[in-house]
Amino acid sequence: MRRANALLPLVGIAILLAIWSLVSFLKLVDPVLLPSPLATFRTLWEGMQSGKLGVDFARTVVRTITSTAIAAVIAIPLGILLGSSEKVYRSVEFLIDFFRSTPASAMFPLFLVLFGVGDRTKISVAAFGAALVILFNVAYGVMNARKTRLLAAKVMGASRARVLFDVMLKESLPQTFVGLRNGVSLALVIIVVAEMFIGSTDGLGQRVFEAQQLFDMPAMYAAIFAASALGYSLNLMFLVIERRFVHWTGG
Repeated sequence: MRRANALLPLVGIAILLAIWSLVSFLKLVDPVLLPSPLATFRTLWEGMQSGKLGVDFARTVVRTITSTAIAAVIAIPLGILLGSSEKVYRSVEFLIDFFRSTPASAMFPLFLVLFGVGDRTKISVAAFGAALVILFNVAYGVMNARKTRLLAAKVMGASRARVLFDVMLKESLPQTFVGLRNGVSLALVIIVVAEMFIGSTDGLGQRVFEAQQLFDMPAMYAAIFAASALGYSLNLMFLVIERRFVHWTGG
């Protein structure tokens, strides 16, 4: 029974591949626009093994992780600071929500002026978008720490610092990791878009755009699947880290 449940996620994949194969075989869609799954995954495998796709994948990974790390270093301490004082948070809540609602892509011209065409612009815009998401979640997690634990710690004479680090931080960990997962997903989206349109010579976004321009559809779909796999892997990585970290801290 457990083995059958473990295989359930494969059902959707099998259905998708079956429909894709049928549409491709019957040529319900022009084969130039929709290559077969076999041709697409062969291109993906060859590109990751010995082609330029592997290099593009690595470059996107580095940019995404770098921007997320910068965002986390800035946003987590700020989120803790804001969340520990409701008055301070309420005083800047409008600014946080305003900039969090601003499409990060709208900031490209500003960051281009500041940093020029290059990796710094891509990483900076992605870090900006991810930081606001992480900041909001961390502050929310700290503010919604269970009141009973906070009161118990204060009654036992714990200092403000002990309450903050031993109670509030542990209570906010699940929400913090939610912010990190959302942040890394947003950072990946921004990086891929930036690679498409901001003078890139590498990266998955540039690979998708170039393949589309050349009408190399198997390469385009291969790059799209590579980006999807990257996004899924990064989210899964943070989920695993969250579970182990929460377990380690006794959450």
